[in-house]
Amino acid sequence: MIKVRDIVALLDAEVLSGESKLDEEVKSVGASDMISDILALTNPGMIVLTGYTYPQVIRTALVTDLLGLIVVRGKNVAPETVAYARENNFLLLRTRGYLYSSCGKIYAMGLRGSDAGKE
Repeated sequence: MIKVRDIVALLDAEVLSGESKLDEEVKSVGASDMISDILALTNPGMIVLTGYTYPQVIRTALVTDLLGLIVVRGKNVAPETVAYARENNFLLLRTRGYLYSSCGKIYAMGLRGSDAGKE
């Protein structure tokens, strides 16, 4: 079982909100910079890596029942995005790693996407 805190350590991520979720199990991982993909392709217990930093991404994540989001490339996250995540106790992390390499590290750790087994 892989927990959020394992991913935080692996990616040397900063916890911007949702500290109470560090011991939750991560069921799968995905990556997208498109809100429509996040809406269509996510599952409960999933973490999505993204470069999207505006409050809409938190709103979208909340309606899809995502476990959390990881903002990549060390991007600045709008203060209103962090505030909205905190108001909703939503897990929001930030890593300096790029999308591709961060996904690779998580994949090597054993986590798969929601499409695993559908190839």
